[in-house]
Amino acid sequence: MLKDEKFRALLYITAFTLAIGTFFYHSVEGWDWLDSLYFSVITLTTVGYGDFTPKTNIGKFFTIIYIFIGLGILVAFVTPIGEYIVDRRLDRIQEREQKKEIPENEFDFSGVIGKLRGKK
Repeated sequence: MLKDEKFRALLYITAFTLAIGTFFYHSVEGWDWLDSLYFSVITLTTVGYGDFTPKTNIGKFFTIIYIFIGLGILVAFVTPIGEYIVDRRLDRIQEREQKKEIPENEFDFSGVIGKLRGKK
């Protein structure tokens, strides 16, 4: 996935968006760096536990804009990851099904050999 130029660009934009939020909340709200990053992540993922809330008017206004812009960026970043996981799973299922298929011109002796060995 990291070889894909579009995915890398989305990764960088997502990291940049989180960095902007982290820096803003650290500077304006006075939270430490980890709390600022934590709030940025839970805000963009729409989890919103409620343990942190902006107290300043500028912080509240920034959060509104940050959600609208950041949510779109985060969804654009997560979507190819989900598609990649689903595609890999479907490829594995398809490979298993292809291994089970026997060409029409071949005969499957596995049942015959099993009976010759005394297995039912």
